[in-house]
Amino acid sequence: MRRVLWRPPSHLSAILHLSQPPLTCNCDGSVPKLGRTTCFTSIFRWVFMSSSLPPPEWIDPFVDLSDLASRSCQNLNPSPWVHQIISLLDGSSKMESNLDSFCHKFLIKLSPSFVSFVLRSTEVQKNPHVAWRFFIWAGKQKKYTHNIESYVSLIDVFSAHGDLDRVKFVFTKFTEMRFLMTVHSSNSLIKSFGSLGMVEELLWVWRKMKENGIEPSLFTYNFLLNGLVNSKFIESAERVFDVMENGKIGPDVVTYNTMIKGYCEVGKTQKAFEKLRDMELRNMAPDKITYMTLIQACYAEGNFDSCLGLYHEMDEKCLEIPSHVFSLVIGGLCKEEKLVEAYSIFENMFEKGCKANVAIYTALIDANAKCGNMREAMLLFDRIKKEGLAPDEVTYGVIVNGLCKSGRMDEAMDFMEFCRGNAVAVNAMFYSSLIDGFGKLGRVDEAEKLFEEMVQKGCPPDSYCYNALNDALAKCSKIDEALTVFKRMEMEGCDQTVYTFTIIISGLFREHRTEEALELWDVMIDKGITPTAAAFRALSIGLCLSGKVARACKILDELAPMGVILETAFEDMLNILCKAGRVKEACKLADGIVDRGREIPGRVRTILINALRKAGNADLALKLMHSKIGIGYDRMGSIKRRVKFRILVES
Repeated sequence: MRRVLWRPPSHLSAILHLSQPPLTCNCDGSVPKLGRTTCFTSIFRWVFMSSSLPPPEWIDPFVDLSDLASRSCQNLNPSPWVHQIISLLDGSSKMESNLDSFCHKFLIKLSPSFVSFVLRSTEVQKNPHVAWRFFIWAGKQKKYTHNIESYVSLIDVFSAHGDLDRVKFVFTKFTEMRFLMTVHSSNSLIKSFGSLGMVEELLWVWRKMKENGIEPSLFTYNFLLNGLVNSKFIESAERVFDVMENGKIGPDVVTYNTMIKGYCEVGKTQKAFEKLRDMELRNMAPDKITYMTLIQACYAEGNFDSCLGLYHEMDEKCLEIPSHVFSLVIGGLCKEEKLVEAYSIFENMFEKGCKANVAIYTALIDANAKCGNMREAMLLFDRIKKEGLAPDEVTYGVIVNGLCKSGRMDEAMDFMEFCRGNAVAVNAMFYSSLIDGFGKLGRVDEAEKLFEEMVQKGCPPDSYCYNALNDALAKCSKIDEALTVFKRMEMEGCDQTVYTFTIIISGLFREHRTEEALELWDVMIDKGITPTAAAFRALSIGLCLSGKVARACKILDELAPMGVILETAFEDMLNILCKAGRVKEACKLADGIVDRGREIPGRVRTILINALRKAGNADLALKLMHSKIGIGYDRMGSIKRRVKFRILVES
């Protein structure tokens, strides 16, 4: 066993023979058995003959602190006492009494620096409750006062676990002590408060640094910026960044990455790109974190072209490309159904020695399924299993959805049964795909059965499931049942979306229940649900086919003050009238559009020509194209009037 030199505490030195050599003790602090002739005989005689024990000795975290100022703490060996004290911090109900017994037995007290060192240990950092109890216990030692580092270490423990309330409580006590700030404590506090977004506390520390003449380092600036960015104080972060650019301590890659992260989080992606270009102008090489942050932001905004461009920049600069970047880039390309580019990146990934994960395969399967290429989708699914990967519920959900879209309902049901038997979660996505698939095939009874089964199995239906069932019922002329499901949605607190209203309104118009459809439209507007082009198309088609074109135009005018501008509304109305053979009404609508200045005559003329052509009325389309109707003028004396569209059917 390794031995270390041991000398008796100062309060025992008077009774020992100083000429004797130092005794040895084991590295765990215990004293080995010695002969009866050793100086311990004198110690024990003094102890038992005295009326009281000697005062305990303060211990520090290191064996030798004589040259602490000139050496880093990392290069010093911790005192054997450290390990023994940490071993007592087990979180048990007897933890405090065990600490008391241990310190009493060995006549020691823990100094503030020792307490701070223990609080920063890995074992204690993992358990904030134990750290708090140890801090309280240490503070009860006689003639003991916590120092600044003890408080800072405790705050660091709580901030690492996101315990905002205790951080605020400890910081309140900390401010009452009026400590003199140090460089280490300032940086640690700024880092802790920054991670929790405690801006007021962050700025308090910054002011104290100035008051105590502490010059901020690069780390201090970066911690401060990170705190401001985490709290969405981007303008304040910009001012700090400007100070760095114009001061002695310039920004580094971490500084730029922090600012880029901040801009991306508040949706200012363009400014984030400006910072990237600024780095290049300063000959500062962006790292993989820079590009990953930007790619994630572009992906969230649906800007997949920029994701691809940033990926190529990383590739050209020979930066390490993490699998997450491949997932985002390939996923974005798949969403835009750019399968050729997605497969190119997919192959490039393997060339770089990076294996595809389940998310990448799932994105490719989904893209192929949406393009109707279920054969390739199934081949990719088999490839996942061959490579030893386990498809998750999202992968199975994508397969089931693709099969349902292709009308392969029996295979889709087989996959669902497989998931049930193999502990794969069957979620609402599975059910909505199956309900929609059965509904589109007119198998409404099976769709309803699945919906009720879903509820019975404790899987709460979402708006997609309700909408799929409503659509199936409405299209099979079961509008009353669809209305019942619609009311059930409201009763169960499921959001009724604009798509929900569109389905029911279309179904009511198909059953010629025009007034009910209009009432439901008003309900949608009163609920604050913004109509889409598809929703107004359903309404306008129903009204136009019901002979209520003027009512449709009035509703369209009412939407404009609400900020809802439907650019294709008149085009849709002209198309449906021409398709229904109501050319006279279409021409009347075209005249109304021009007379009210809602659209330029040339565009209305083009829309009407295309509508007639699509409706198979080529003769009228040619007649309109070779005439001055809509764009020409007739003179009646001194009055000049535009040739009306209605001339097309009246002449």
